[in-house]
Amino acid sequence: MQPVIATGISDFSAREWNRLAGDRYPFMTHEFLHAAEVCGSASRMTGWTPRHIGLRDRAGVLQAAMPLYEKAHSWGEFVFDWSWAQAYEQAGLEYYPKLVSAVPFTPAPSPRLLTMDDELLPELIATARQLAADEGHSSLHVLFPHLRELEHLQDGGLQLRKDCQFHWHNRNYSCFEDFLATFSSVKRKKARRDRRRVREQGITFRRLKGNETDAAIWTDVYELISMTFMRRGSMPYFSLDFFLEVSQRLPDNILIILAEKDRAPVASAVFYDTKDTLYGRYWGADDRYDALHFETCYYQGIDYCIEQQRRLFEPGTQGEHKISRGFVPVTTWSAHWLAHPEFFSAVGRYLQAEGRHVDNYIDAVSSHSPYKDSSTGSEHE
Repeated sequence: MQPVIATGISDFSAREWNRLAGDRYPFMTHEFLHAAEVCGSASRMTGWTPRHIGLRDRAGVLQAAMPLYEKAHSWGEFVFDWSWAQAYEQAGLEYYPKLVSAVPFTPAPSPRLLTMDDELLPELIATARQLAADEGHSSLHVLFPHLRELEHLQDGGLQLRKDCQFHWHNRNYSCFEDFLATFSSVKRKKARRDRRRVREQGITFRRLKGNETDAAIWTDVYELISMTFMRRGSMPYFSLDFFLEVSQRLPDNILIILAEKDRAPVASAVFYDTKDTLYGRYWGADDRYDALHFETCYYQGIDYCIEQQRRLFEPGTQGEHKISRGFVPVTTWSAHWLAHPEFFSAVGRYLQAEGRHVDNYIDAVSSHSPYKDSSTGSEHE
């Protein structure tokens, strides 16, 4: 195999990249990654310099690939290594730049090692490690990989890190009330109260797929998202141009839940939709409304999954408040290699201790599950 180090996803054709990536994970497609790069969201200017890896055979056919970025910081990764960077700095060492295999600003588990032949996985991982060594990067990080890739990453010299998210699983519910029937009485009343409060504020909802949007709708949505980001002291990771581009390139995968009051948009949530999974991503509102975040980001998504028979709903990272809305803790993973042997050894010991803490955390939050049957709220993946 001939290794290729690309300075942009456009160095690969959409056809050859998507042949390996498939269409199950829209954010792993050539279209999504290209939109992030050409619209400036994932670029050298934002600290996400593309360094994608490809393996071509003698005929020039792409047989394996790996999304990879040179990072000048740790923003937008959702796997937090700030303490590692601080330890490097205190030791007089440089932690940045580092290499990160991830989808920019998208903490959704999916394959990172793209190939139809698992025998190429060791070479793909070795190529990434060699690139880090050749260019003097401190480390290599693979964020939110697929479960089947974990063993290969360990065999390739990386150490695993455990974390958790909260996911909703569709157990063949016929309607939202059917889903609520699995809750304890107290939790069921609370969910109904949440939804009633939204209705009492005169708020209604519309669903829009990508091909039902236009620049005016996206401008409204982006303004709402920006307001929420600015309240937290930052700007959205993705630009308006990105949303316009990706909705044109992946119209079937885009879903907007638009909350309106007096026919004017007051809040929105943007999702990625597939045949079996709904991914919640970007939320925004022009003001604070009682229970509106829960309704727009969670209950409306659950409604959609039940109606469209989606198996799984992944609403994003963190958020213990998701537990009472029917989401359950699910283990997520990342894999890490540090060039400095002493630091790598220390990080390994830290990851073992942290993993035990994550297990205890999952057990603790699971005890707050709203489900009457405790087995319904157990999804340790």
